Amino acid sequence: MTQVYDRVALIGLGLIASSMFWAIKRAGLAGEVTGYARSHATRETARKIGLCDRVCDTAQEAVKGADLVVLCVPVGVMGAVAADIAPVLKPGATVSDVGSVKRHVIEAVSPHIPDGVHFIPAHPLAGTEHSGPEAGFAELFDNRWCLLVPVEGTDPEAVAQLRALWEGMGSNVDEMDADHHDLVLAVTSHAPHLIAYTMVGVADDLRRVTDSEVIKYSAAGFRDFTRIAASDPTMWRDVFLTNKDATLEILGRFTEELFALQRAIRTGDGDQLFDYFTRTRAIRRGIIDAGQDTDAPDFGRGKAGS
Repeated sequence: MTQVYDRVALIGLGLIASSMFWAIKRAGLAGEVTGYARSHATRETARKIGLCDRVCDTAQEAVKGADLVVLCVPVGVMGAVAADIAPVLKPGATVSDVGSVKRHVIEAVSPHIPDGVHFIPAHPLAGTEHSGPEAGFAELFDNRWCLLVPVEGTDPEAVAQLRALWEGMGSNVDEMDADHHDLVLAVTSHAPHLIAYTMVGVADDLRRVTDSEVIKYSAAGFRDFTRIAASDPTMWRDVFLTNKDATLEILGRFTEELFALQRAIRTGDGDQLFDYFTRTRAIRRGIIDAGQDTDAPDFGRGKAGS
């Protein structure tokens, strides 16, 4: 694989950043990768496991001379991080991110991007319930989608270069408008996570009554709920606060569907239930046909081959 950038800086060293580093190294996509994390303990862990060619003690040190800077921090602090690194960004460099909300990130980061620096928001649709620098693995992005959300007036060559990096890391790449992105992700990720958190919360209340039987006899459906609900709480707090309108719209539609199913169960309308489940089953089959899941029980949840 051809080198895409001379130097890449990763700000934040959790699951996505660590996976980016291993994927970049696997394909030889950058000459050097620097990294920074706010926590001293995280930086020391990164150094211990060889994560990044150089781990820096400040964000400004990490981004000096970088051709690509990727913000891998919670969306709620991206604006502050952008303001911190802005004075030392290399002219002609590209700043990107990996946040799952795009309109808020654009509004928070754009004002701090200096003239002559490109800002190309991005969102890799990949992850596990694990977090931290030790959670990453090179295969995380293989055959997963990464959405690029270029702002108006972005240099097409800079977009093509960032696309080449993500494709080199194994991703399928597409471009999308910020508002449409936030609506789509509210359907495919944000609302499902909130529902999972709620279901696990209900089960926790019930567990106190059933002497832990809910946990002891968990079936596959509930196990999947608990896997989703194990995701990083800081990240998801920020997602819901910054994609409020789209998430509330989808939750409203979900509530309407839920009421319709409640009515069908109450009235014994088996035909409606059968038709509904048949239609939704087809969606699941479509996800598998698109190569976005497999029958393997650990798909996307741990290091490949482990």
